[in-house]
Amino acid sequence: MPISIAIIGSGFLGLTLALRLSQAGRKVTIFESASEIGGLASAWQIGDVVWDKHYHVTLLSDSYTRRIVSEIGLADDFNWVETKTGFYADGKLHSMSDTIEFLRFPPLGILHKLRLGATIFYASRVKNWRRLERIPVERWLKRLSGRNTFEKIWRPLLKAKLGQAYKETSAAFIWATIQRMYAARNSGMKKELFGYVRGGYARVLGRFEEVLKERGIEVRLNSRVTSVEKLPSGKIVIAVPRPSSRSSVVDRVLPESDETPVHLDKCDREYPLNMGMPEDELDLEQSEFDQAILTCPSDIASKLVQQLTIKEKSGLSNVKYQGIICASVLMRRSLSPFYVTNIIEETPFTGIIEMSALVDKQEFNGNALVYLPKYVASEDELFDRTDKEIKDVFLDYLERMYPDFSKDDVLTFKISRVRRVFPIPVVNYSSSLPEMRTSLSGIFIVNSAHILNGTLNVNETVQLAERFFENYMSDNGGVY
Repeated sequence: MPISIAIIGSGFLGLTLALRLSQAGRKVTIFESASEIGGLASAWQIGDVVWDKHYHVTLLSDSYTRRIVSEIGLADDFNWVETKTGFYADGKLHSMSDTIEFLRFPPLGILHKLRLGATIFYASRVKNWRRLERIPVERWLKRLSGRNTFEKIWRPLLKAKLGQAYKETSAAFIWATIQRMYAARNSGMKKELFGYVRGGYARVLGRFEEVLKERGIEVRLNSRVTSVEKLPSGKIVIAVPRPSSRSSVVDRVLPESDETPVHLDKCDREYPLNMGMPEDELDLEQSEFDQAILTCPSDIASKLVQQLTIKEKSGLSNVKYQGIICASVLMRRSLSPFYVTNIIEETPFTGIIEMSALVDKQEFNGNALVYLPKYVASEDELFDRTDKEIKDVFLDYLERMYPDFSKDDVLTFKISRVRRVFPIPVVNYSSSLPEMRTSLSGIFIVNSAHILNGTLNVNETVQLAERFFENYMSDNGGVY
């Protein structure tokens, strides 16, 4: 009999692991709380368009993403585009797409520009990221770029992504960001070439699901795991509510009024820990497996696996996550020619991602698709704001930034809320991170918290899956 493995979560981490384990002869079952696969890479309906729920892009250097997309048969469906980058500073929009534009950038004097450029160049050459993990990012950037450049450029960018948590963050965070930025540039012309698959991640995930099912992998959607337990026999029990109980959970979690936040993130649906549904009220369905791999956020994993040691639970619970409020705005015309507009002043959103500056507008029926992300702490009060409140604030500020923009141009405004997007890489982060192999034989916890020397994106996630499989689950790495 083949070894049976349960995978909790169907993001690219879980999907890649499922494929590799199946290829290695394991019998795999995926448990997904949502009604579709994909996790943070999932797609949804935006007006009359189906596209990614959150913004994603593939770089030429994203070898792991390109390999997995090729493996499922979509290698020829990539489009590669040269993009432009903008900066919004002092109430004005500036292009920052080449060296000349960088040297003309008004907010900084020539000396400060040179120090900024030198910082980026130096960081792109650094190899020992573990040394940087011991240094606070503020101290490192001030030393390299100077106080003036830090206050005008680095601090606003750090606060936009990390909030006040930037004060706890290590220099490895900005190093990883710069490394990815440099990887995006073609070595010849030094131009940014970004890519996407025609049809977006809806098409990629649709094909991925077909491949998994062809291999006999079972994908259980709408299956919220409530516990993972190791039996004396060595088997591992995965418990999920039966269909009648699932509807009760959703009824209690979903708000009743249009004036309340309606687009709950997966973790709110999956684990409504304070929503008044006692575990003993659920009619649970239990399945036994030889092994289990949890790809959910660390604090959630610590609650699901009650048999973990106190030290393991503490380590998992101490991982601090940054969340996101992300608005998808379908509009009649573009805001600017920039794929990314970085913002270095106080605004209600972190930046502006104009997907239609990268993706052919035919994908959006001739319209423009813009993402307005706001990164916030997982407990931020913004999660409790209504869609209308967020929409009014975001669109009011767009009118201030772009004189030609009109709210009448907006066709659809849709909001995603995710409380746990990426772990904040605090100083000495890796030294306190629990192992992927737990003290319970056959139970593993692997998630974005284990991306130690990169930024959260699909490529890093697939790479993490490949590394975990090779080290722990392959014939070379051994299996419990």
